[in-house]
Amino acid sequence: MSTDLLLSPTLTATDRELLERTIQISEDSKKNGNHPFGALLASADGKILLESGNTAATDRGTGHAELNVARKASAMFTAEFLSTCTLVTSVEPCCMCAGSLYWAGIGRLVYGMTEKRLATLTGDNPENLTMNMPCTQVFDAGQRKVIVVGPVPDMEAQIAHVHEGFW
Repeated sequence: MSTDLLLSPTLTATDRELLERTIQISEDSKKNGNHPFGALLASADGKILLESGNTAATDRGTGHAELNVARKASAMFTAEFLSTCTLVTSVEPCCMCAGSLYWAGIGRLVYGMTEKRLATLTGDNPENLTMNMPCTQVFDAGQRKVIVVGPVPDMEAQIAHVHEGFW
């Protein structure tokens, strides 16, 4: 797969496969007593470089899957390299996670379900008090472009299913 295709604002077949993987990570996270979220970092050719589920059981409110991936990525790779990479996540990053993706230098984001949809599943659960702030609002406030692809409506039911009965 070419870098140009991966860095486009269009959902690719590879993106779909990677989203499927984040759903599996979400399920594993839930089985391990954490919140059901999953994220990964993929190189320009679609190779998975890092993965993380939510780590709320140990890291409490900041143990978000996307933040875990961004933190590890910025320690392991240069910002120049990360600008060619994609962070893939089951649910739209919250403002904290969007900020971590931005500051790590990751160039592209793919997400499956919106945070607004997540709020309908979690309600006012104190462990996930979602904010009504799309990740694009965070990125638009920055000086560097982050390409955003999402949501993916035909995968929403599959992603939401992992959250059912958890909150």
